[in-house]
Amino acid sequence: MTSTLIAPGAAIGKPAHRDPNVLRWLAAYTSSMVGDSVYYIALSWAAVQQGSPAQAGAVMAVSAVPRALLMLGGGVIADRFGPRRVVIGSDLVRCAAGLSVAALLFLTSPGLWPLALLAVVFGTVDAVFMPAVGALPARVTTRDQLARVQGMRGLAIRFASVVGGPLGGLAVALGGAAAAFGLAGLLIAVSVPLLISVRMRESAVDDKAEAGGGSADAGDAGDASDAGEGAGGRGAAPGAAALGAPDSEARGATATAPDRAPARTTTPLGDLQAGLRYIRAHRVLAPLMLAIALGDLGFVGPLNVGLTLLADERGWGASGMGWVLSGFGVGAGAAALLLTVRGRLPHAGHVAGWAILAGSVAIGALAFVPGVLAAVGVALLVGLLAGLSGALCGALLQTQADPAYLGRVTAVSSLVSLGFAPLSMPLSAAAIGAWGTGPVFVGSAAVCGLGGVVALCVRDLRRAELPG
Repeated sequence: MTSTLIAPGAAIGKPAHRDPNVLRWLAAYTSSMVGDSVYYIALSWAAVQQGSPAQAGAVMAVSAVPRALLMLGGGVIADRFGPRRVVIGSDLVRCAAGLSVAALLFLTSPGLWPLALLAVVFGTVDAVFMPAVGALPARVTTRDQLARVQGMRGLAIRFASVVGGPLGGLAVALGGAAAAFGLAGLLIAVSVPLLISVRMRESAVDDKAEAGGGSADAGDAGDASDAGEGAGGRGAAPGAAALGAPDSEARGATATAPDRAPARTTTPLGDLQAGLRYIRAHRVLAPLMLAIALGDLGFVGPLNVGLTLLADERGWGASGMGWVLSGFGVGAGAAALLLTVRGRLPHAGHVAGWAILAGSVAIGALAFVPGVLAAVGVALLVGLLAGLSGALCGALLQTQADPAYLGRVTAVSSLVSLGFAPLSMPLSAAAIGAWGTGPVFVGSAAVCGLGGVVALCVRDLRRAELPG
């Protein structure tokens, strides 16, 4: 396989939302995310049909185990082999697994074991897929467009959540779980040729150097040298010369090089350790990870299990809860659209910190609103502020991290959000049973607000800016 590499500076100045290369990546990502949404509908329906509610719940939860255990290793794989190759391989495996289960369900009634196996496969592949997906935008556009790409990615996620559910339900209604699994596999398959057609930038390090460098301590150089080869050398040398291309190609517009990683001297474990040291020593990334962790821990419980219990307590019913969730989705979509259109917000660290703080106040207020209409308004505000802070934090991760470490940086962030934060859901449910919704929502809001305090109190994070 060969990949087309865009020389640094070749695409600078072209807005991401008008760049056909970025739009091809976005179409691939959107198709894959819609396929994921259909897959979850199919899995939940098939599990309920094949077993008891408890067994269905176990099947739905089993994918979280390999995802959490293998996520950090997935970041190493993304950095060693390149994010696009890893995403393509992950989508091929997920497509094949989904279509295989679709065929099995069409031919026979095998019980729960193939569904549990499929969930394990998806969870394992997700551990590799998620860090690679997070590292890929830096290879398809310039640093000054990464914030806009985060907004576009947020819009794709919202679109997938709105379209995927009804599409999956329609497939189940027309052809059962087998048809839904087949549709999910085909949607994921669509992303593969699109990703193959995406041109890859050789490195974003050059953009970073032109912008004045990163915020890492001087001591990071030692860690970078430890992992430069292990990360595929993408952060070790600027320009096309990093792949041994002639000087004319390094200065020119486009070069084509084999899609393979250079030889390395480090082990995967050494790469992982180097990545963790890099994050720990970084003056922006280290506190940013803490802010993200606190924000997610305080946010996930109330907006998932807590909202269900609140709706039941207030007599809003399932329809009322649906309207509240819609308000949240509209707010988050508006934040993603804002970043897509603007491309860059000044004082990103400041804005992210205050958005987390204001969002935490709105989360606490959600437990005390008098009716559904007011709850929808507060949820819209929560979605707007959480979507804004989340997009800015994601953009800061993208722009502050050296591309050679971006897979591992994304893996740590994903582990915090998808591995640790969901642990707050059973704790929130138990706490609400003991103390009621009001105190638990306020306590969760306080935890979330601590993330904003971290962002505002750490000078380098507070002063962090997005390139523009």
